[in-house]
Amino acid sequence: MNKKRFHWLGLFLLVLVLGACGTGKSKTNTSESTQTPANLRDKPYREEQFLLGTYTRLSVYDEGKEAALAPAFARIKDLGDRITINEPGSEIDQINEKAGIEPVQVSPDIYSLVKTAKEYSVKSEGAFNLAIGAITQLWRIGFDDARKPNQAEIDQALTKIDYNKVQLDDEKQTVFLEEEGMIIDLGAIAKGYIADEVAKVLRQEGVTSGIVDLGGNILVIGHSYRGADQEWNIGIQDPNTARGTTIGTIQEADKTVVTSGIYERFLELDGQKYHHIFDTATGYPVENELASVSVVTDHSIDGDALTTMLFAKGLEEGIRFVEEQTPEGTDAIFITHEGQVYVTSGLQEEFKLDSESGYQMAK
Repeated sequence: MNKKRFHWLGLFLLVLVLGACGTGKSKTNTSESTQTPANLRDKPYREEQFLLGTYTRLSVYDEGKEAALAPAFARIKDLGDRITINEPGSEIDQINEKAGIEPVQVSPDIYSLVKTAKEYSVKSEGAFNLAIGAITQLWRIGFDDARKPNQAEIDQALTKIDYNKVQLDDEKQTVFLEEEGMIIDLGAIAKGYIADEVAKVLRQEGVTSGIVDLGGNILVIGHSYRGADQEWNIGIQDPNTARGTTIGTIQEADKTVVTSGIYERFLELDGQKYHHIFDTATGYPVENELASVSVVTDHSIDGDALTTMLFAKGLEEGIRFVEEQTPEGTDAIFITHEGQVYVTSGLQEEFKLDSESGYQMAK
């Protein structure tokens, strides 16, 4: 099917392993150049910091551009501190504290992010929901105090997640939650926004070849260090094994790949696992045939929101949505619990399944 060419404005994630980036874990491109261009390094300037609740890694391959790492990490920390709801004093925390009381004026960064999250909430009819916080903060999956709430608590929380009650004022740059107890949680889109902003910083600093890895949100800048005609190999995470194990690869340049799935954050109780992607109709984790969804797109903020949305929609509806309602250049990889791999039309020729992965391409 032909994709409609309209622009989408502006999930917790499975890590994607970068190939052709010097990690030693990837498949190489069989058509790679044998000599690194003079302006690029075969061993990058690389730094890792624990930010956003995960290990963030930035790699820069341009010769003489090591100094670009400092402002890039400063941008991550600044945005993370203003977006989080797990530390008091953030801008999002201030919005939530004033729920049902008054609008809160926020910075342009935060207003833009909240506005995009609201737009995705509306267009997905709640499959992605920026007001999911009453549910996520109840379960607390991924934190030491995670628990399974009782049904009365869930029922009460479900009355506080109406994204239509998030009011935005473009002129005043304010955000207002109409009801007390409402909570904005941007965990399903924040890393995408931050990844895009970090890429902007690196490009402004003159970086033409690099990798932004925010604990699973992978964004590649330019082409591989091996040459202007060489794309990066990006590995797609196996949702049923440890981080770093891939089932196959795609090759991309100036793209971002984001994954949402069931394995990375979960609560295990009485032999049952409860993952972190919630069904906004039930208040419980989504139950369907999917183990993970990976989205390939131009902007990480879109990939982040889409992974959560597509996972919630399920296999058939998710594939149809990508094919019919996303911009040209957006594709997805769906992996089921049964080990079947489905890819949308733009990746039919590009995705290479590892023959030893144990997975099968769906027919």
